[in-house]
Amino acid sequence: MSRLVLSDFSVRYNGTPVIKDVSFRSEPGELVGLIGANGAGKTTLLRAAANFLRFSGMATLDGRPVADWPRRDLAKRLAYLAQGHDAHWPMSVEDVVGLGRLPHRAFLGNPGEDDRRAVEAAMDKTEIGPLARRGVTTLSSGERARVMLARALAVEAPLLLADEPIAALDPYHQLHIMEVLKAEASAGRAVVVVLHDLTLAARFCDRIVLLSGGRVLADGAADVVLTETNLAEAYHISALQGGDGDSRYVIPWRRLKD
Repeated sequence: MSRLVLSDFSVRYNGTPVIKDVSFRSEPGELVGLIGANGAGKTTLLRAAANFLRFSGMATLDGRPVADWPRRDLAKRLAYLAQGHDAHWPMSVEDVVGLGRLPHRAFLGNPGEDDRRAVEAAMDKTEIGPLARRGVTTLSSGERARVMLARALAVEAPLLLADEPIAALDPYHQLHIMEVLKAEASAGRAVVVVLHDLTLAARFCDRIVLLSGGRVLADGAADVVLTETNLAEAYHISALQGGDGDSRYVIPWRRLKD
């Protein structure tokens, strides 16, 4: 289990602030939805938290600064799925998913039984087992998206950062992948997922963090975060909201004009 904590966390691009004094945490057993309008800083936050971008402030994983973790050890504990990440290599689906096991293998070492088990489990979870022998470049964009998620799951890292993993998926597979992420969190992992679908965020996420202008506008349960006031400020929209049992839906309905 891993805990990610950001304190007074800031990121600049060419001197321009993109993330501004953010405090954020991701706890084991929790699925956190990271939402906000285009340009709000969601991808930048995830990339910097994974130590791919320079930042100021503090980012710790299990109490240890992220920058102090040896790269190989960090790769075992933190799996990062990039936005729109694709595969352009002439490799089979099974081999691409197997790349997620590289942090666990000796240099030039062959896959072991644990590696094969992890790859098979990840393909089962994402329902790509029947595609295992297919070349990844022959797949649809939605199928490739599930392959790349399977590769991240195969790491079996205690912390998973996933940037828009359902963007290319049809409604069935959007629901399926959200169920997978929820199950990963329920198994004790810390999962942070960037989403644009407010209903899926409200339905599946234990906590929602709403970014606006590089800052945290709201952090909490869906009914606390997805208020008309917050939606108007962050997205400039009004929404239809309701529920079905314990589930909640939020449907963007009107643009709010100045």
